Order: sequence, then structure tokens, then C-alpha cells
Amino acid sequence: MPQIVAFVLVVTEVGKEYEVRDKILEVARREGVEVEAYVVFGEYDVAVKLSANDLRSIDRAVTAIRNLGGVLRTVTLIASA
Repeated sequence: MPQIVAFVLVVTEVGKEYEVRDKILEVARREGVEVEAYVVFGEYDVAVKLSANDLRSIDRAVTAIRNLGGVLRTVTLIASA
């Protein structure tokens, strides 16, 4: 089965970027999703790459990210092979 890749761009509360990044790493791994997360500068505060074998796992991880304290807004992009 092909790997599904999604990118999540996150806007956080001011000064919460690193805390949110660390929480994202925890919740995505708990959902069984491969994850990379970086604090970035610009319109978004954290850029996340998620990889999983199925869309349901990606959905659970994105939902968990959106519900984290300190997260104000997200934009999710599903990659096309």
C-alpha cells in the first residue's frame, strides 16, 4: 500500500511554538504516524510532515493536532504522488 503524506501548517499562540511542536511529535507518534515537525518563521509557526499507510491514521493525527492547547489554526495539505 502506498504511503500517504500530509503537510500541516500550524499557527500557535505567541511564544508557544516549541511547546506545540513537542506536543505534535508526541500525539502523532501515539497515533502511529511518522512525523517531522519544525518551528518555522513566517505566516505559520510550525510545519509538520505526517506519513502513514492509510488516510484514517492521518485524520486521527490531524484531529489530535488541531485539539492541542496553544494551536490557533491549521491548514492541511494531502500530497499527491
